[in-house]
Amino acid sequence: MYKIIKKENLAKDTDRFYINAPLIADKAKAGQFVIIRINEKGERIPLTIAGYDRENGVIMLVSLRVGKTTFLLSCLSEGDYILDVVGPLGKPSEIKNFGKVICVGGGAGIAPVIPIATELRRAGNYVISIIGARSRDFVILEKEMREVSDELYICTDDGSAGYKGFVSEFLGEYLEKNIEKSADKKTDISRVVAIGPALMMHAVSEVTRPFNIKTIVSLNSIMVDGTGMCGACRVEVGGKTKFVCVDGPEFDGHDVDFDLLISRQKIYLDQEKESMDIYKHQCGLEMDK
Repeated sequence: MYKIIKKENLAKDTDRFYINAPLIADKAKAGQFVIIRINEKGERIPLTIAGYDRENGVIMLVSLRVGKTTFLLSCLSEGDYILDVVGPLGKPSEIKNFGKVICVGGGAGIAPVIPIATELRRAGNYVISIIGARSRDFVILEKEMREVSDELYICTDDGSAGYKGFVSEFLGEYLEKNIEKSADKKTDISRVVAIGPALMMHAVSEVTRPFNIKTIVSLNSIMVDGTGMCGACRVEVGGKTKFVCVDGPEFDGHDVDFDLLISRQKIYLDQEKESMDIYKHQCGLEMDK
């Protein structure tokens, strides 16, 4: 059992949990994830580690309420317990002094970008961060991102904060301006790291492709056991089958078959809706659409 030490509401349907998990906190590295199970009858879902405090034995997880399991998680409070938290899983982010790097976070994906940006800056990189959301009300962790970035830019779909448009659009304009200012007409950006919805990561990867900038994405495929045994998280990268849980979760975005990833993410949509509908009926809940 893993105790929730603290809970914060970051935005509508988005919460950050501080979980007492000393063994995980001691080993966790930027880019890794855990698999949680709320109760004995619950499903297993992966959540990327959004921070860790080794001294106090605490890890941070950020959850966006999108289905039954994340709804159940959102109902938990400080002092409550999560049955299972397994990890750290997956390969950690590659941390080196690359030079100038851009970290892109979309929606709840902003949270797991923070430890990566922190470690990249600690390694001597100049960190440029771009974060985006639907509107000002859904922008999360701006203060934390600003603290670990040399430059921070905010994008919102409706223009209520910062740049009006998608993070991928802003990134493209930023790179074009970066080249225009360069004497040799080449960008000095060495790497881009993007975490968020699959469509966003795909768009970012396509923006960086013509600039030939190494682009790392953290894939959010369906998982069950997290050890590579079940095969549920398989994706195609560079024409080869990979398992996100053991080979990733980070891959070169230019090699990922995003069409296949997105189609596999939709496999259980009907069952997920049915499960949520049954739960709502049993509990007599009226939830916001």
